[in-house]
Amino acid sequence: MPENKIIVFTRGFPPPESFPAQQLAICADEVLKEEGELVLQYGRAAGYEPLRELIASQAGVSAERVIVGQGSLQLLDHMVRLLVKPADVVLVEQPTYDRTITLLRRAGAKVIGIDLEEDGISIESLESELEKGLRPTLFYLIPDFQNPTGCVMSIAKRQRLLELSDQYGFLVVEDASYRSLRYSGTALLSLFELKPDQVMQMSSFSKLISPGLRVGYAILPPAMAAQVIKFAEDTYINAPHLNQAMVYCFIQKGWLDSQLVELKKLYSRRLDSLLSALEEHMKNKGKWNHPQGGFFTGFTPIREVEISELLRNAEKVGLRLSDGRGFFVQGGQSFIRLPFCALTPAEIHTGIQRLAQIL
Repeated sequence: MPENKIIVFTRGFPPPESFPAQQLAICADEVLKEEGELVLQYGRAAGYEPLRELIASQAGVSAERVIVGQGSLQLLDHMVRLLVKPADVVLVEQPTYDRTITLLRRAGAKVIGIDLEEDGISIESLESELEKGLRPTLFYLIPDFQNPTGCVMSIAKRQRLLELSDQYGFLVVEDASYRSLRYSGTALLSLFELKPDQVMQMSSFSKLISPGLRVGYAILPPAMAAQVIKFAEDTYINAPHLNQAMVYCFIQKGWLDSQLVELKKLYSRRLDSLLSALEEHMKNKGKWNHPQGGFFTGFTPIREVEISELLRNAEKVGLRLSDGRGFFVQGGQSFIRLPFCALTPAEIHTGIQRLAQIL
């Protein structure tokens, strides 16, 4: 690898070698030949019906509860615009996905972060805030392989969160985008599986097939689903049914199962490389999570750093980092998100060496 190659530890995107381009070409060809008049025309805002029915069947719900849209983030934006009024309190994990903070603030919400521990949110902090009188409208969480930390919420905390949701009357939005990407360990019941009539779950095929297809979905209570479908119809009429039909074709041919096997092989090696490099070069420089899946781990230096200086110094040694403050409602001065999915093991090792150098 060239010494002057810039190592990019910023965005968590799949690498090009993970894209099943040839299989998708076959799907596109078949869909256009067999259903061209349907998928090239305006369609239902709820999404391509066979894909809705497939997702509903896998989740054990009726298809009327499923909306397939243009990525899960846009569906979250629809939900927020319908549910959240200006100055309403919305809870998030801290740190959390930076774009969620952005869209919540855009909607005028008062965003409050509940600090993360190794096994998910601090339930003590949440209970304390609720007992003091905090009344959130909803709580957005990524319980499995959280972005940006990689942590997994324990089953006890999942159950207690849902009890508190019942007791204090707030909605729970579960982002399950990384849930299928488990490389070791045992899967826990999702929040949706624990309370299918109470939890709004969203996910997408971006990390599993291709982000460029922009196919995401949400499983909502029936009344809420009808509202989101109407909002989507008034916003963009319908998301591309051609892309959704391609995803359906891909799944029906059994290719998603084999794709997942290959992705887990690819990403588990990269995760192992990251954890090995951190152990070798960062043992006395900070602490980090040890995820069993997903795209990220979070790193916090032992000594506080000035983030602007850190970013400048990183660029000088050929390393590009995200500004950790973007993942926090407040704070994050010393937080570093480390995505490993798009980098080779050699690039990961070099990147961690460079990070150790500037720290």
